[in-house]
Amino acid sequence: MKDSHYRILEAQKTIETIILGKSEVIRLGLCAILSRGHVLIEDVPGVGKTMLAVAISKSLGLGMNRIQFTSDLLPGDMTGNSIFNQEQQQFDFFRGPLFTQVVMADEVNRSSPKTQSALLEAMEEGQVTVDGMTYKLPQPFFVLATQNPGYQRGTFPLPESQLDRFMMKLSLGYPNRAAEKELIQSQSRSSLVNDLRPALKGEALLELQNEVDAVHVSEPIADYIIDILEKSRQQDAAGIGLSPRAGLALKKASQAWAFLEARGMVIPEDIQNIAPAVLGHRLGVGGQMEPLGEYALVEDLVQAVPVR
Repeated sequence: MKDSHYRILEAQKTIETIILGKSEVIRLGLCAILSRGHVLIEDVPGVGKTMLAVAISKSLGLGMNRIQFTSDLLPGDMTGNSIFNQEQQQFDFFRGPLFTQVVMADEVNRSSPKTQSALLEAMEEGQVTVDGMTYKLPQPFFVLATQNPGYQRGTFPLPESQLDRFMMKLSLGYPNRAAEKELIQSQSRSSLVNDLRPALKGEALLELQNEVDAVHVSEPIADYIIDILEKSRQQDAAGIGLSPRAGLALKKASQAWAFLEARGMVIPEDIQNIAPAVLGHRLGVGGQMEPLGEYALVEDLVQAVPVR
């Protein structure tokens, strides 16, 4: 694990030279990628969401496409379309921007629910279906979506079914004073990110994902995760609580966190560290609660569950 652990830490350090003062958010994002998950970032414009996606893709040696979601964006604008070739007398498929390794879905809640739902198959199955034909997406495949806070104009809140497809929901927030001063005084981040050299390649990332899958989850840890799920269902007034998919996401993300800590097994602290980002948007009411409020809900939930 030592060599692979060193390489991913190098990638983290590379990203931290671009996104200042946000080490924890960067580590959580890398955890999602290592565990084959997707990330939703909710924040106000101008705090570096797009720059984070670019820095991640470059540091990991991955291709990236940015899709700007607007009210008139259609599903075919993302997946691609079949166009009739008159010379060949057949339909040729022209691939859309989803056919890449990192998809930056910018302001995903600016588009209609129909367009938002077009992401579901890509995120869940790693493929798209157009005119009855299924096309596999490149691997590794990672969606980093951003959304504006729900109180801003012109937004269509993501339904719970789509929120649940995101392994984590993060918030960058404003930088601290020291980081913001360095940001103002230093060279343009756009120039710096263009000069980034990858710490590893896409093929190496696939190997790292397999290593994360091999991180041991003991029976007591599995019981601890189930205890958290069951406690959430008891506390939820509607009797819904956290789904089995939430438990699987918590397990996978905790394996990645343990891997970044150079451990071959998950411990309770890994689950406690990762839980707010993984469970917050699943406990928040319709995704409308502020991230810090969602995190507080999860922290209260986890504190109410004893470690076995």
